[in-house]
Amino acid sequence: MTDGPPAPPQPLPTGRLVAAVVALALGGFAIGTTEFVTMGLLPDIAEGVDIDIPTAGHVISLYALGVVVGAPVIAALGTRLPRRGLLIGLMVAFIVGNALTALAPAYGSLLVARFVAGLPHGAYFGVASLVAASLVAPHLRGRAVSSVMLGLAIANVAGVPAATWLGQQFGWRSAYWAVVVIAALTIAAVAAVVPGAPGNREATVRSELGALRRPQVLLTLVVGVVGFGGMFAVYSYIAPLVTDVTGMSRGSIPWVLFAFGAGGVVGTALGGRLADLALFRSLVGTMVTTGVLLALVPLAARTPVTVVTLIFSVGAAASALVVCLQMRLMQVAGEAQMLGAALNHSALNAANALGAWLGGVVIAAGLGYTAPGMVGAGLAALGLVALTASAVLRRRTLRARAEDRSTEREEAAQVSVA
Repeated sequence: MTDGPPAPPQPLPTGRLVAAVVALALGGFAIGTTEFVTMGLLPDIAEGVDIDIPTAGHVISLYALGVVVGAPVIAALGTRLPRRGLLIGLMVAFIVGNALTALAPAYGSLLVARFVAGLPHGAYFGVASLVAASLVAPHLRGRAVSSVMLGLAIANVAGVPAATWLGQQFGWRSAYWAVVVIAALTIAAVAAVVPGAPGNREATVRSELGALRRPQVLLTLVVGVVGFGGMFAVYSYIAPLVTDVTGMSRGSIPWVLFAFGAGGVVGTALGGRLADLALFRSLVGTMVTTGVLLALVPLAARTPVTVVTLIFSVGAAASALVVCLQMRLMQVAGEAQMLGAALNHSALNAANALGAWLGGVVIAAGLGYTAPGMVGAGLAALGLVALTASAVLRRRTLRARAEDRSTEREEAAQVSVA
């Protein structure tokens, strides 16, 4: 028995299929909301636990660290467990982390709570992606996975603004209680409509982590960390870009962020279709598109119309890239597909840290708020280098397999003649 997404013995009725995917996406909505609402409530959190804003920023870092650590560890340990039960268990852990966040009396306990909340993040998306893919025909798996990822994209458009408003009106802790409620609804929905699926009884932690020895897995992770880091180099500094360079008001920043989120929704939906059509070519295409768009930041930042249009387009291209990366990792991870899907989110959080750091370096060097765009384009180019290496390795592997099959046929023919 393999860990890959098996075709269901009988197709699910359309209504049940849609309900199952929506239930899985609801968990992504909760995760996306808790991940990004902290940024909007950072001043409130800092005041609430009596620290300054730069120190409060470590709360964001600890969540990201939880994602990076939790994704591979939980995926490797949980691969033998029934999928639906594992999803529910991950949401329970997620509830614990967010409840601890809402109850944290001081800075130290808040850091621990955010780390705990981040642990199930990547593993949830890994398991949910496998389950969604198992519910549809092979040629529709990209769209099924992108539908799950839509929960994360929609969170940026609706969940984060709503939770931010809630936190500003009723105290920052109320935002995390709202996330707890959404996660509880996810548990009820998953239990009610997501079909049960067995785990991989033959898998071991060693065999799962063995996927990290696969060159194609490592190259794809490099693409995620480096290539997607370019987007974060720009996104991390959107606010000063639109106010200090474009000349827009501070009140316009939420609308710019909304444009990015709306682009993410479009790109996530598009990415699933592109992945089903031609996965590797789509991965290359979305990386090239993202890099070109980031290189246009210095030009587009001159007017409000062009900068908003560009930010929307970057959101769309980068989100399509995320879906293609998710599908690529599931493809090249062999039997450790759940680990591959989970590792994508470790890579993206590492990309967040890398992009934000490099963007800050060029700004601190006095190159201005448009300079992160060129950093982003450079990182996308490095991502393309990794993709090129992946393509070369893929051709060599296919050529070697073809030569082996040719040799086997020749030997069989000789045996037949003899």
